[in-house]
Amino acid sequence: MDQRTTNLVLVMILSVIVLSGTGQAELSSTFYDSSCPNLSTIVSSQVASSVAAEARMGASLMRLHFHDCWVNGCDGSVLLDDTATFTGEKASISNNNSLRGFDVIDVIKADLEAQCPDTVSCADILALVHLKEIHNLVVLLAVSSTKSWILKKDLGGPTWEVLFGRRDSLTASRDAANTFLPAPSSNVSTLRANFAAVGMGTDEDLVALSGAHTFGKGRCGLVSARIGGNPPDATIDPDYNATLNSICSAGAATLVDLDQDTPTDFDNAYYSNLLILRGYFTSDQVLQSTGGSTADLVSSYASDQLTFFTAFANSMIKMGNLSPLEGTDGEIRVNCRVVNSNVATM
Repeated sequence: MDQRTTNLVLVMILSVIVLSGTGQAELSSTFYDSSCPNLSTIVSSQVASSVAAEARMGASLMRLHFHDCWVNGCDGSVLLDDTATFTGEKASISNNNSLRGFDVIDVIKADLEAQCPDTVSCADILALVHLKEIHNLVVLLAVSSTKSWILKKDLGGPTWEVLFGRRDSLTASRDAANTFLPAPSSNVSTLRANFAAVGMGTDEDLVALSGAHTFGKGRCGLVSARIGGNPPDATIDPDYNATLNSICSAGAATLVDLDQDTPTDFDNAYYSNLLILRGYFTSDQVLQSTGGSTADLVSSYASDQLTFFTAFANSMIKMGNLSPLEGTDGEIRVNCRVVNSNVATM
């Protein structure tokens, strides 16, 4: 199957997924067509600039959306700064000194406020911005017959419809972030419980969304127990273990490519690596080494990239619809870091 055919098939598959899905009627792909028609251009420009300056930013922006939706739904809560009277999610166990890309969101929000004031929510920016850089070049296509926004990676990445209409929360929860965000040392049972707790309770969701680790970096401190065990961890390839130990000898804060082969590409190499015991985090490798349905899915995605892309897109649509604030709930923040009632005090 050539690239053009692959993309066409994927668009057709995902159109069926979106139109037949349940619970998605409130959000709309055309939500900003009249109120902010330049949304795509503004976001594309800033993301392209940010990723050109630092290739890692693409993975960081994707992670922002994931960590937002995983805590009380996709409501922009992860962007709120702590204040003297407010505790946000940025200093939670999984986010502190790890989550990044906030400055990129700030620039995008400022541009949108200049052109479409009080219109585009921070939660919707997160839903769109991480998709704009799955690889180095991502384009936003308009399907003229339906006016559906379809995101397509020009070098073969996943495509899916982006739905808008979320509003921003007035609160955040560090406790929920500490409870529900997956830990890199988790086993399959813990991961399944974690995913189910937020409404993503299938192994397809678990294994497909884990595939986001096909690009980006991780800190050495998060894998010290995995790579430094005595006796060595039986679920890690000895040569890969030696490589990681060599790199991580520089210190716990050292960053390592999650995928040593194609570190900046969004592809299915993540799953091929799991088959040869080269998963970076314990929570990655257990998907294969535990056996059962997660291992079957790993093998399926490793052997067929289109199958992975379709599953990933399906789960991303589902995740993006987790408990959004709509209508008159919440607000449209002017500054993504602070609720509107506190903007004047900044």
